[in-house]
Amino acid sequence: MTTLSGKTALVTGSTSGIGLGIALSLAKAGANLILNGFGDASKVIAEVEQFGGKVGHHSADVSDPAQIADMIAYAEREFGGVDILVNNAGIQHVAPVDEFPVERWDSIIAINLSSVFHSTRLSLPGMRAKGWGRVINIASVHGLVGSTGKAAYVAAKHGVIGLTKVVALETATSNVTCNAICPGWVLTPLVQKQIDDRAATGIDPQQAQHDLLAEKQPSLEFVTPPQLGELVLFLCSEAGAQVRGAAWNIDGGWLAQ
Repeated sequence: MTTLSGKTALVTGSTSGIGLGIALSLAKAGANLILNGFGDASKVIAEVEQFGGKVGHHSADVSDPAQIADMIAYAEREFGGVDILVNNAGIQHVAPVDEFPVERWDSIIAINLSSVFHSTRLSLPGMRAKGWGRVINIASVHGLVGSTGKAAYVAAKHGVIGLTKVVALETATSNVTCNAICPGWVLTPLVQKQIDDRAATGIDPQQAQHDLLAEKQPSLEFVTPPQLGELVLFLCSEAGAQVRGAAWNIDGGWLAQ
């Protein structure tokens, strides 16, 4: 069991889905948590608090660099800084390139890619000063391969993996590491919407889910947030200390094809 007592983790987009699953895994390992996301976070805070660590919440809109800066300042003021940064926040829109709304492109690049840059650049000085840190970017299998209709998402996630490699090289002689995790299909609200869109054409919802998985993910099973949380814990452990600049796919065999 990885022990993270005394460490503070900031997980963006952590009031639901993948981010919450990762936050819960980190809390179970003893880390203090800073959650991030919109809306009333009181129920989520209570869920994380049960593991005994200090828990906070910052509602920064990560498409705005100024709000990210305020969130990192909050972490420094209230928690003594960020030891583990999990860049997880993300959005999606599906359309062909020549029909892709420009404002949707800009939003996806801002939230899925630029926010990773801003939160990382602002967290690194504190990690370097402490002599230890982990930057873990939740990319996607779409950071390694493309799919039609997802121009902005695929471009952003490829960018996240490139940024991960650069940060890993720039921190290579320190105890700060930077890696990317590349999930396949996880049953998040983003993926559920794609299933619902298929079902809206008259297909049975269970068949729509099966068809979605069958197209890409040979296991025919979703990756789960707790599985992603356990991989995050490994990367935070001493066993993961020399994993640097990796794009670690956890995808039910998607990339093995």
